[in-house]
Amino acid sequence: MKALLTVAAALACSSAAHAQVLDSMPPADSGPRAPIGAVSPCVVQRIVDGDTIRCRDIGLVRFIGVDSPEPTQRPFGGIASAGLAAMLSPGDTVQLEPDVEERDRYRRILAYVWRDGSMLNWRMVRLGWAVVLTYRPNVQYEDQFVSAQAMAREERRGLWGIDAFVCPPVQRRRRAC
Repeated sequence: MKALLTVAAALACSSAAHAQVLDSMPPADSGPRAPIGAVSPCVVQRIVDGDTIRCRDIGLVRFIGVDSPEPTQRPFGGIASAGLAAMLSPGDTVQLEPDVEERDRYRRILAYVWRDGSMLNWRMVRLGWAVVLTYRPNVQYEDQFVSAQAMAREERRGLWGIDAFVCPPVQRRRRAC
């Protein structure tokens, strides 16, 4: 419980606290360095949750390859959303890189989201704010996501540092743990 309160307090504070969370990020040397395919710009209108944003003139964009707790899954959902908010704000321009499928079953655009030479999907996993969730055929960066999750879990980063978060969201839905 103490770890939960520490994480929640850090993320609920000012932008300085958000910057401090990001400063604790390990070097991105094992993460993707640049998009493999073509990208298109998106101006962020709002952060929906830890794996979805709304872009002006485009609509909802779902981060490929990752899953974060929903805002209703308290307290984890709010913490994951705050993790993304520490890296991204409304009005920011990001680059969207598609994979094989353009949209999911909810008609959201599927994309790897890049900002300032860094892939936010990977960073969310590496920081422990999201877990790997693969839906084939969208597997372009799967190996890098799996490695990032293993390191985040081992280092007890983000949600992995909270004792109650022992079962990732996708496993909870499948009742696998």
